[in-house]
Amino acid sequence: MASSSPIFISTENLRSILTHQTLINHIQTNLPKISTFLQTPIRQHYNLSPSSSLLLMPSWSSSSSYPYIGVQARHSLRKVLIWNTKVEKAETLAKKMSESEEFSVSGLSFEGVGNLDEVVGFGDIVSCATNSETPLVKGERLKIGAHLDLVGSFKHSMKECDDEALKRGKVFVDNEAALVEAGELVGGFERGVIKEDKVGRSNLEEITVFKSVGSAVVDMLASQFVYEIYTRK
Repeated sequence: MASSSPIFISTENLRSILTHQTLINHIQTNLPKISTFLQTPIRQHYNLSPSSSLLLMPSWSSSSSYPYIGVQARHSLRKVLIWNTKVEKAETLAKKMSESEEFSVSGLSFEGVGNLDEVVGFGDIVSCATNSETPLVKGERLKIGAHLDLVGSFKHSMKECDDEALKRGKVFVDNEAALVEAGELVGGFERGVIKEDKVGRSNLEEITVFKSVGSAVVDMLASQFVYEIYTRK
């Protein structure tokens, strides 16, 4: 049997040759990423100062097109710090974002950093997306009133923050599955660090922690978002 001829996709003929199966394959590959960042605006609390700082952590540096959504969602941001274990990767992404037309008139500054312990205390929002099995964010270093956004861990072995971050913060989840899947929370419950009856944030000085493990509802919203953009073109 002869092999299929390759298909070359351009913006001009995209809608005419993009079959349902091809579209499904694209969605399967990219939907989790779109879903994650579609939630970004609702994860970040609204009581931020007019000149807030955002600390972005891996894997933003390996998915360099996706941090844009989170940054654009916060109009009060003035400084974005990007951390990576390899500082040159962080600096490359910072340079790319600073030169983007998206932020040419925003007044935002971008900086790549290499020492997490030194910079984590500057973040009004700390957004962490890693597969780390060793806690990266130390709760004692978070600033008063900070918001910690935990996106990466989804197994018991994964931990993006230590127990102190959970102790200092009020913890919110996107769905109850996070309570039995996310390593930080599972371990926190086992050690008595957190309890399910904790109430939400009650003042501006409290740290908030948002843990996401994914949700089918958000996947549906992301699909609708992609479809609406596609059909408008």
